[in-house]
Amino acid sequence: MEKIIEKLSKFLTIEQIKFNEPLKNYTSFKIGGPAKILVTPFYFDEISKIINICREENKRYYLLGKGTNVLASDKGFDGVIILMSENLSHIELHENRITACAGAKLSKVALLAKENSLSGFEFAHGIPGTIGGAVTMNAGAYDGEIKNVLEDVLVLTPEGEIKELKNKEMELGYRTSIIAKENLIVLQATIKLELAPQDNITKKMQDFIQKRKNKQPLNYPSAGSTFKRPTGYFAGKLIEDAGLSGFRVGNAAVSEKHCGFVVNLGNATCEDVLILIQEVKKNVYEKFGVMLEEEIKMLN
Repeated sequence: MEKIIEKLSKFLTIEQIKFNEPLKNYTSFKIGGPAKILVTPFYFDEISKIINICREENKRYYLLGKGTNVLASDKGFDGVIILMSENLSHIELHENRITACAGAKLSKVALLAKENSLSGFEFAHGIPGTIGGAVTMNAGAYDGEIKNVLEDVLVLTPEGEIKELKNKEMELGYRTSIIAKENLIVLQATIKLELAPQDNITKKMQDFIQKRKNKQPLNYPSAGSTFKRPTGYFAGKLIEDAGLSGFRVGNAAVSEKHCGFVVNLGNATCEDVLILIQEVKKNVYEKFGVMLEEEIKMLN
């Protein structure tokens, strides 16, 4: 790791490089051991340089936003975590378009839209993630999805080229896009919205927030919906009908409020969560013949 540190230090400041950082401090699950190196780039070219160094030194790297859909290993990460959050969160407004860097919070983009009477992004206000992650997974909730408002995306290719992709090139589907398929990195995205009365936008956002409070276990750390929605079913309903509401392994549990969520009751380990997930999948398959697929990302 000494060579990597030496190379990183040539263009990153001391404040931008951290060592043995607990990943539980960077994930909404509050789970995860130490990352050998964690870097916080400010500029797009820094991301490219960091990745090139990791490849030269044959070291693993992982891009992390707000960590809201990530389960990190108890052993941590023996490589370089590239944190795409506060340092890469610039947002700009151009008439009815908003351009946001990958680390911009969805809630902040939604508030900017509301303040300027722009509608179409209300659904994202309560999603605790970033633009980069939302575009990668085509995030959606209630009456909206990223694909409905996305105009274009600036990405970094595996070859180190920065290029623009239009919406129609993104292959946006249910929790998927071309980003993961082609190992691309989202740098920034532009969304196009419609003018609407601000009171209507505010009311819709308040309604969505209240629905989240009523239905989701927001009082416990989690990574959001643990499983993707199976065709023709709802994961939470299948898990509840399998009698697994409140099912617990260590300090990880199926939420009694919404069975589609696995929650951390306090100091749960990654192993607790993984065992619980496998038991849930096994039970649901045995009872209903439906194999659940994880929506959360594994960082190990």
